[in-house]
Amino acid sequence: MDNHQKRNLTFLTIGLIFMLSGIEYAVILPTIWRYLQILEAPPYFLGLGLSAFSLSALLSGPLFGFWSDRSKTTKSIVLFSNLFEIAGNFMYFIGYSKWLLLCSRLVAGVGAGAGSSIFGFLTRSTRPEERAGIFAAIMAGRQAGLLVGPAFNLFLRLCDFKLGPFVVNKYTSPGIFMCLLWVLLQFVVLAMYWDVPPISSEGGAVMMEMKQEEEGCDEEEVPLIGSDVELQHTYRAVNTDQLESSTCSSEAQPVHGASADSNPFKNFSVSGEFLREEVVVLLTAQFITLFNQTALETMVTPMTQRYFSFGELANSLMYSLCGVEVILGFFFVRWLSRKVEDRAVLAVGLFICCTACVWCLVFLGNPRGGYGWELSAFIIGVFLQLLGLPFVAVSQVSLFSKVTAEKTQGFSQGVRRSVGGLATILGPLWAGGLTNNLYIMLGMMLALLVMISVMTALSYERLTERRAVQCAQSSDSGG
Repeated sequence: MDNHQKRNLTFLTIGLIFMLSGIEYAVILPTIWRYLQILEAPPYFLGLGLSAFSLSALLSGPLFGFWSDRSKTTKSIVLFSNLFEIAGNFMYFIGYSKWLLLCSRLVAGVGAGAGSSIFGFLTRSTRPEERAGIFAAIMAGRQAGLLVGPAFNLFLRLCDFKLGPFVVNKYTSPGIFMCLLWVLLQFVVLAMYWDVPPISSEGGAVMMEMKQEEEGCDEEEVPLIGSDVELQHTYRAVNTDQLESSTCSSEAQPVHGASADSNPFKNFSVSGEFLREEVVVLLTAQFITLFNQTALETMVTPMTQRYFSFGELANSLMYSLCGVEVILGFFFVRWLSRKVEDRAVLAVGLFICCTACVWCLVFLGNPRGGYGWELSAFIIGVFLQLLGLPFVAVSQVSLFSKVTAEKTQGFSQGVRRSVGGLATILGPLWAGGLTNNLYIMLGMMLALLVMISVMTALSYERLTERRAVQCAQSSDSGG
């Protein structure tokens, strides 16, 4: 089996990992509140239980990313992190007390932190021009899980038997069901996941040689055979000052010895990496996107109950239709990313999100006009909100991978996901207390969107791939 086949199977396995995370969310969320009530938990435990998962993922993400950057492997990390998913879901199945249930979500969230290592691996294993499409397909996998998850609840709710000393019913069955799925995934990872060589390692020397010839550098300075460590990357994030001060000969220097790349964090600076203008913009976009998304999810169910008298069946149908729209949106963005730049996709997504928020603020802040008009306004508002989500989500992840250093990509993706995790904690808390005052809630969402739109417009020229030092740029700065 060649590297191309291994790479495709690995991407398929990653898609399954994200799909399982979506299924887990979809089968546990509908029953966790009633489960907590049976365990005599106070109402605030629902918020704690939902936030616990995001909190542990927020903390573990950078650690898993740091591990993958140092080890240059992700398969062992995925296998290790899945053990936390298995243990957490088994604890959820046992139940016993509200505290054990809370701990189960904390433990399972640690396993979700491996997503930072996976995104780092995807960055190193894809070319910049194909990266947005790969990310879109992987992220669509989670949405597919959210879509098919409710179907599993149809038979899980019928469970009513004992498994040894444990009771299996519609509240505990999601835990044992997800536990078994994560166990099966371990075998899939063992059989179909490979740490394939990075793109830059496979073709870096040839690409560099062609670049040097085009720019008039001496051919003899170009390393034709890479060392055991990574070659000088043909695309990685560098500062503008570095571009101005570098020379043709400095880029052509080969990397000698394992010590040169044994520690990717040797010259790493947190402030230099994450306080650059373009990185701050993308991290802000990550936070605002997930903050608004989770706030919307929190708002929707109480709103449909109050204004439209939706029951469990109607809400399930609504979420299914929303899932279909988001999946189609991700695949449309996958196609669009081959035609236009990531920053253009981001700009379109922000425009759609702003339009959706204005619509919701005008027509849903205080619904009037009768049942038919109110329902139509609600459907259009939700449709527009979900339409913009794939544009912003995919483009900012793809851009982030291109403006941060490739050698520390796992840690950088961990920081990005931690920022998103913080948003998923704060979003429901903000919306949960304002379901009766939609003007304030939607007004804040719109203000955040306007802010990130202005930031994107002002930084538009910097939201592009940072390539390695080039001889032509050096000669221009010298002249």
